[in-house]
Amino acid sequence: MKDMLIVDDHPVIRGALRLICQNEGAAQVRDASNVAQARALIKEGIPDLVILDLVMNGFDGLELLSWIMAEFPSCGVLVFTSQDAQHFCNRCISAGARGFVTKRSDLKELTKAIHALKSGYSYFPQMSVRLDFQQRTEQQALESLSIRELSILRMLAMGMRGKDVAEALFLSPKTVSTYKTRLLEKLGLKTLVGLSDFAKRNHL
Repeated sequence: MKDMLIVDDHPVIRGALRLICQNEGAAQVRDASNVAQARALIKEGIPDLVILDLVMNGFDGLELLSWIMAEFPSCGVLVFTSQDAQHFCNRCISAGARGFVTKRSDLKELTKAIHALKSGYSYFPQMSVRLDFQQRTEQQALESLSIRELSILRMLAMGMRGKDVAEALFLSPKTVSTYKTRLLEKLGLKTLVGLSDFAKRNHL
């Protein structure tokens, strides 16, 4: 893995990850602060490894992950995020990621993950979490959402207006309104306030 791409909207984190990648023998380390930049850089040259955050200025890294796997399946993706593994690890695995490390972990954990991927292995946390009935029910509801639905849920929960979500995802406001209605139905909620509370409760 000589060509690595870092996708994260925090300059300090990108700088730290650049040093780690260089220490791991990367001949070229590129970085992007948003999804659009990442897509452009990947089209210029497919990296051996992408280290990807899941949330960047309202944009959802899961959609980028799905795009990478659809267009460049040989590219390895290691998710490095502050999002809760309990809620996102399985979804990242389903989308095609080869590794998942939370930002709450020691940076040595990230180095171990890079080593694993370089050796042809995957790297995911071992999770043993006891959920109560409500958590299990809400977890099942979350797993029923598509990546696009999850993206819109998180954007709406952040307080973004439907118009802003539409512009960010290149959708029509009517389409976003349809997604919003569908989300409320799928999650058994009545209002956007309930949607926001659901997102906070589930660490989205």
